[in-house]
Amino acid sequence: MAKIAPDGYLINAILVNGQTPGPVLSAQKGERFQINVTDLLVDESMNKSTSVHWHGIKQHGSADVDGTAMVTQCPIASEHSFTYDFTPANQSGSFWYHSHFQLQYCEGLRGALVIYDPLDPYRSLYDTRPSLLSWTGRIISTFTTLTEPFGERYHVNDYDVGFTDTPASILINGAGRYEGGPPVPLSVVTVVAGGRYRIRLMNMACKSNFVFTIDNHIFTVIEADSDYTTPLEVDSIQILAGQRYSFILVANQPIDNYWIHAMPNYDTTFAGGLNSAILRYAGAPTLDPVYRNWNTTNPLLEQNLHALVDPAAPGAADTGAADVTINLESVWDDNLRFLINGYTYTPPSTPVLLQILNGDLNASELSPNGSVYTLPANKTIELSIPGGQPEGPHPFHLHGHAFSVVRSAGSDVYNYNNPVRRDTTSNGVSGDNVTIRFRTDNPGPWLFHCHIDFHLAEGMAVVFAEDTKDIASDVNVTSTWKQLCSTYDALSPTEQIVERHRRHHKKHQIGH
Repeated sequence: MAKIAPDGYLINAILVNGQTPGPVLSAQKGERFQINVTDLLVDESMNKSTSVHWHGIKQHGSADVDGTAMVTQCPIASEHSFTYDFTPANQSGSFWYHSHFQLQYCEGLRGALVIYDPLDPYRSLYDTRPSLLSWTGRIISTFTTLTEPFGERYHVNDYDVGFTDTPASILINGAGRYEGGPPVPLSVVTVVAGGRYRIRLMNMACKSNFVFTIDNHIFTVIEADSDYTTPLEVDSIQILAGQRYSFILVANQPIDNYWIHAMPNYDTTFAGGLNSAILRYAGAPTLDPVYRNWNTTNPLLEQNLHALVDPAAPGAADTGAADVTINLESVWDDNLRFLINGYTYTPPSTPVLLQILNGDLNASELSPNGSVYTLPANKTIELSIPGGQPEGPHPFHLHGHAFSVVRSAGSDVYNYNNPVRRDTTSNGVSGDNVTIRFRTDNPGPWLFHCHIDFHLAEGMAVVFAEDTKDIASDVNVTSTWKQLCSTYDALSPTEQIVERHRRHHKKHQIGH
C-alpha cells in the first residue's frame, strides 16, 4: 500500500512489486507459471486479504489456482503467501491478472499477462524492435492498458463509490489528467515512420467502457481475448472492462504527434488532454498534438469478428439446439442489488470448490443457494443473456472457458459457422439477447459475472459447477491451498471483509 498520484491527485493504491498497474508477466506458449503472491496489505480502511485471478487462463486441471475468492479458494490473509502454479499448455495471447476479492482490483492490484506464440500466424504483419525483452528472443509488442487508476479514479476510497458516480480521470499506461487538475505528462507511445506494430489493448477498468481511436490511423484487429481472429480493418474499437484486443498499427502518416483517445461511456471531451495519450513518431517535436478533425466511420462490431482456428460454434447450428440451454435474466431490485434468475450472488462462507471436494455435488447442496448451476460433462451449453439492465452494457466474463458468441449485442443474427470466440462479451441494451456457447470439457466451479466490479459486488454473478463428479480426480489441491481457509477462517469478521457502506443511492437515480 502506498500513495501515488498518476493524474496529479494523491491517493492510496495497492502496488504490485512497487507499481500499478503491476509488472507485465510473460512466457512462451507451453511454459509453466509459478507466481508467489505475498500479501503485505495492512491498511485497516481497505481489505487486507486478497486473491489473484489470471483472467483468460482456462486452468485445465488447475481450478484450485483460478484465484477467485470463495469460489476456487479462500483469500490469502495479510502477512501470508500463496503460490499460483499453472501451465496454460495450449493458450497464447493477451491476458491480465487482478485481485478477485471484493473491490480490490479497483485499488490497483492488476497488470498485464502475455503468452507469446512462436507460431504466431500473423508474425509477418508486424516488426520486431529492440527492447529490454529482446534477450529472451521473444517477439516484442507494445502494451496499451486502459485503467481508471485503482479501478476508477474517483479520488475517494472505492468502498465509498456509488453506482451513479463517474471516475475523475482515465489512465492510459498509468498516466492521465482530471478536469481542473495539473497538466501532468501523458503517456507517450513512440513509433518509427514505416514501422508495423502489434498493439495489445486491454481494458483493466472497474466500470467504464471506452471507444479507442488514434487520429489519422486505422487498425487491423487480429485477436479478441487471446483468441486469434481473421483480420478485420477498423478505425475505432469499443472495449469493455475485462476485454482485450490485438491490432496491427502501421505508422504510415507524416512524422508528427497524434492523439490517442479513449472516450469513456460517460464523457464527451478530450479537452486539456483528458482521456488521452500521445502517439509520437520518432523525430517529432516533444509537444502535445494538434486537434485534428478525425471522424471515424468504420467501428469494430463484434459480429464482424470471426475465429481464425476451428471457427464453428459447438453443437448443432440452430437456436436452442444445445444439450443444455439456460436463460440468465438480470434485474436490479429495490434493495440496490442485482439478481440473476431471482437470486443475488453472495460469496459463500466455504469456497464452492471445497464444498465439492467435501462431497456436495448437486446444485441443491451447494451454496450460495440459487446461484450455482451444475453442468454435465462433455456437453454443449448455450447461455442467453438479455440486455437492458441499469448501468449497462454489462461485460460478462466466464472463468475456465472461452465461448463462441453466436449472437452479439447490437445484432439479431445467429452465427454458428464462424462466430468470434472470447471470454468477455457485452450483453448490450434492451432488446438484445446475447447468446454464447461452450463445451463442458474443464471440470471445476467457474464464475460467470459482470466485470464491472461494483456490479459483481452487488450480486451480478452465478457459478457453473462443471462435471462435479470428476473435479476431485481432476484437481490436485495442495496442503498450502487447504491452509488458506484455516488461516482466513481464524480472522475476525472485520478482518475478513471491509464492507462497502455507501448505500444511499435510490433506484430512480439509475438510468435505464
